[in-house]
Amino acid sequence: MPEQRKSAGRPLVGGVGISNPQRVIDKASGASKLALAEYYLAVADRLVPQLAGRPLSIVRAPEGVDGESFFQRHCGRLKMPHMRALPKNLDPEHARLIQADNITAVIEAVQMGTVEFHTWNARSDRVERPDRVIFDLDPDPALPWSSMVEATELTLQLLDDLGLQAFLKTSGGRGMHVVVPLDRRHDWDLARQFARSVTERLAREAPELIVDKMGPQNRVGRIFVDYLRNQRGASTVAAYSVRARPGLAVSVPVEREELAQLERADRWNIGNLDERLRALRSDPWARYGAVRQGLTQALLKRLEKG
Repeated sequence: MPEQRKSAGRPLVGGVGISNPQRVIDKASGASKLALAEYYLAVADRLVPQLAGRPLSIVRAPEGVDGESFFQRHCGRLKMPHMRALPKNLDPEHARLIQADNITAVIEAVQMGTVEFHTWNARSDRVERPDRVIFDLDPDPALPWSSMVEATELTLQLLDDLGLQAFLKTSGGRGMHVVVPLDRRHDWDLARQFARSVTERLAREAPELIVDKMGPQNRVGRIFVDYLRNQRGASTVAAYSVRARPGLAVSVPVEREELAQLERADRWNIGNLDERLRALRSDPWARYGAVRQGLTQALLKRLEKG
C-alpha cells in the first residue's frame, strides 16, 4: 500500500500520505505543503508535548497562507482518524472538541490544510482548572522592536515582583508571549481576574507604552498586553507551531536572556529553525514542568493596590 500511495503522487510523512505535495502554500518562501508536513515531523518531540492532553484549535488555509484561513476547534467531516474527539460534555452546545496527542494527528491535520495549532490554557482531563496564564503582547505595527522588548521586560519584572516564574516565546508574528504556569487548583474566573489585573497594573505604571484596552484605536503608539486569552475556550498558538502568514514563521521558546538580542518575533521559520535547535545548549523551557505555583487573594490585592 505505501508503494501504491507513493506511485500515486502521495509521499508518506510520518505514515500519512500527502496529496498535492509540491503545491506552494507560501509564495513568500516558496514552501510546499510537503515541506510543512516535513517540518512538523522534524519537530515532533518538541511540538507534541505542547499539544497533547489539551483541547485544540487549528487554523486551516486550504489555498495556502495567501488565501483565506479559518479557525476550527470541533470535529467535522475531516479525515483525521488519529485526532482524538473529546467528550461531548466539555462543550455540549457544539460538536466535540479535538485534541492531537501524537504527531500522526498533526500530519493528518496538515494534509487537510492546517497550518497553525492553538491550545487551551487547560488540559482536557480537568478542563475547568487552567494550568497557565498567557499574556500576548500585541503592538501597534508602527512601533520599533525596542518598545516590544521594553514592554516584555516590564511584564517579566512585575511577575518577578509577585514571586511568579514566567517563560517566554516569540509569537511568530509581531509580539511576544509571556507564559505563567499554574497549579491546577484555580478556576477560570480567578485566572482571568489575575491576568486582567496584571495588564491594568502595567498600563498604570507605563501608560506611554502599555494599554489595557483592546482594539487598534487604543494601541496607537502602544502595546496591548492581551489578557483575554485566559478564559474558557480561548486558545493561543502553541510553541513550535507555524503561523499562517507569509514567510511561515514559527512560535519559538526563548531564554529571558535572549530577549535583548532578539530582532523581531518572526525571527525563525520552517527554513531556519533547525539551525537554532542545533545550536541550543539546553531547552529554554526545560524547567517549565517542575514549576509549582498558584494565585492567592493577597497577590491579587497587591496587584490592585500598585
